[in-house]
Amino acid sequence: MGAKQVRSAAERLTAAVKTYDVRGLVDVDLTDEIIEAVGAAFVDEINAEGTEVVVGHDMRDSSPRFAAAFSAGVRARGGNVVAIGLCSTDESYFASGSMDAAAAMFTASHNPSVYNGIKLSRPGAQSLSMDTGLGAIRDRAIRYLESGIPTVDAPGTERSADVLSDYARALRAVVPLEQIRPLRIVVDAGNGMGGMTVPAVLGEAAGLAALPVEIIPLYFELDGTFPNHEANPLDPANLTDLTRAVIEHGADAGLAFDGDADRCFVVDENGDAVSPSAVTAIVAVREIARERESDPAARPLVLHNLITSRFVPEIIESRGAEPVRTRVGHSLIKAQMRDTGAIFGGEHSAHYYFRDFWGADNGMLAAMHVLAELGSQPLPLSEFSAEFSPYRQSGEINSTVDDVPLAYARIVEAFQGRAQFDEMDGLTATGITPEGEPFWWFNVRPSNTEPLLRLNVEGEDAATMEAVRDEVLSLIRA
Repeated sequence: MGAKQVRSAAERLTAAVKTYDVRGLVDVDLTDEIIEAVGAAFVDEINAEGTEVVVGHDMRDSSPRFAAAFSAGVRARGGNVVAIGLCSTDESYFASGSMDAAAAMFTASHNPSVYNGIKLSRPGAQSLSMDTGLGAIRDRAIRYLESGIPTVDAPGTERSADVLSDYARALRAVVPLEQIRPLRIVVDAGNGMGGMTVPAVLGEAAGLAALPVEIIPLYFELDGTFPNHEANPLDPANLTDLTRAVIEHGADAGLAFDGDADRCFVVDENGDAVSPSAVTAIVAVREIARERESDPAARPLVLHNLITSRFVPEIIESRGAEPVRTRVGHSLIKAQMRDTGAIFGGEHSAHYYFRDFWGADNGMLAAMHVLAELGSQPLPLSEFSAEFSPYRQSGEINSTVDDVPLAYARIVEAFQGRAQFDEMDGLTATGITPEGEPFWWFNVRPSNTEPLLRLNVEGEDAATMEAVRDEVLSLIRA
């Protein structure tokens, strides 16, 4: 056995900087020294000397000290820290937008407790990606790790701020819930930040008036070790407790938040998942109606990524708006929200974006839209949401693949003449079907970080979807 390779701080940081954020193992990829250098580089890259930088963090054990290290780097380069403490990621976006200040949020979202990371925003909650500043921040931070962080003549200051009440009040103004019928809702916070934001927004913890919504809490205790289950509702195994509680309490619906509470998943009164595509359609209809109230002639834009159900663009068009198909990825969609003036955007991964939230994603707002719509009509959620899920989807299926181009070639050869292909994001095949035959489409995309191919299939009916799914899987795994 050879000696274990010791990585430099620069190598660790390079491994931790991903396409859309910084994420890595605590005290392996990310250390206080590395985080401080990133804070200093952040100020330099976005010209934040003399301006305020919001710093917030989730409930992970390492988050407070990483936030403190980042703040030290910010102050060294002349940035003025606004420490908002414990918060959700969308609360961090609210602070960035309402203060028009840059922001850093310390979280590893749904990842296990041994991970942490940083989501960085320019003023106005504008996200950073590898191509729009994150790569340059990494390179600057590496230089500081090698040569030290020089302190400016007038180092920055630090003040504390509590934005939770203002955040809750702002969300209630966008989606009023005071007049809906009484609802009983189970919420699984997964020991993440939803345990703090849900009582503030949907309850009275922030000093706001009571709503006609009874909240039955699951795992609201903030605990970054995630003692009950992973805070990753995308994995059906993590919805088991929520499903059981919804049925046990005779609830109208269930909500599950991920660790940093920027994504929300919905289950109906039977404990069955309401697909993010259905949620996207429900919210889109409401946002379009809200826009057309002020301008009946408006034809607003609504974004949807290419994995969402075909029903999403269909219903957007039927309500007098224009659907815009996008690639997958929150930084990319936030940029398109800003550039196009779109009123709303939805992804299959349960990220939901709002023009009236600076184009940023907010799972709580999406959940409130679902509650508002559910509470304004008499049907149970299972019947109501079925109207927004007429087709059958496979969900995302991952396969380990060593040679992605070879797998693509097998798929293209097998479906040649039966499908039209595009490569907007991965490989999408849309069936060429005779009139009256059920439609189908599928998309395969490689993972950015693992040797995986991700497959999503939709068909007009279950038999069509399953047949296409099984054929494509056999080609991928050949």
